[in-house]
Formats: sequence, structure tokens, C-alpha cells
Amino acid sequence: MLRLKPWLERDFEFSTPGWMFPHIVERVRGGPSRLDEALRNLPDAKLTERLENAWSIQEEAGHLLDIEPLMSVRLDQLIQGASVLQAWDGTNEATWNANHNARQLRDILAAFRSNRRMLVDRLDEIPEELVERSAFHPRLQKPMRIIDLASFVADHDDYHLARITAAKRQQSLCQ
Repeated sequence: MLRLKPWLERDFEFSTPGWMFPHIVERVRGGPSRLDEALRNLPDAKLTERLENAWSIQEEAGHLLDIEPLMSVRLDQLIQGASVLQAWDGTNEATWNANHNARQLRDILAAFRSNRRMLVDRLDEIPEELVERSAFHPRLQKPMRIIDLASFVADHDDYHLARITAAKRQQSLCQ
């Protein structure tokens, strides 16, 4: 199996045509359901087990919840016409400090679903003329449009779902 390329080593090509926006929003909308499916019927002990220095499966899920406020702020900034997007803290401190392993998985999943629903509802209301509005993304050092933000969110979901699958394989939890 191919090694997962770390998120921070990825480069992003923001060239998706605007007409793809509804398709990308559907990927974003599907994140909570895909996460629910990936975690269904896993034993609690395996959900919270850290392998090496990586987050546990449950912490991966918690991270998706933790990053939602940043994506919402960035959407606000894009809608309002900001020139530069808020930077990521560079540490994922919120996830490391959240103690997601002490929480109930159902609470993490419910909060993620609720937060994601609010983001998707907002994306569903974006007027066509704003889909390509952009602002500078500080870490990536390039402009990011609203359509790119949506794609970035969906790609981020995919990345962490792939990390969850890799952890499940390592723990012999995949069929």
C-alpha cells in the first residue's frame, strides 16, 4: 500500500472550474456520514489507542471537529472580501489539548455533524458570483477561492479518513 503523504507536504492546485462547486459541496456534505461509517463498531480500546506518536483513531475524528471553526472563519473572510485568510496555528494544539480520547465518540461525531451541517448550509447559499472570490492563503502562499476552500475541506476529510483506515489496518480492524 502506498504511504500517505503528510498533509503539510502536499501542494494544492486550485484550478477547479466554478461549475464544479455543487459537486465539491456534496463531498463536504458527506464527511460526517463517511466518518460514522469508518468508525462503526470499533472497540473503544482500539479507538483510543495511539500508535507510535500519531493520534488515535478517535483523535483523528476529533481533529476534523477541531478544524471546523477555522474553515468557517475562512469562509466568512472570503465572503466579506478579505485579502488574506486566517492562518492555521501551525501546531494542531487544539487537537492535542482536547483530550478527545476521554470523550464519548458519539459526542464527537454529533458535534462534527452539527458543525459541518452549518458549514454546508452556508456553502449551499453561496451566490454563483462569489464561488471564485479569493484571498491569499498564508501557509500555501497562493490565492484560495471559495470553491478551493470547499475542496480543501473535502480533501482534509479524505486525508484523515485515510489515516483512520491506515490505523485500522495496523490494528487488524479492516475486513
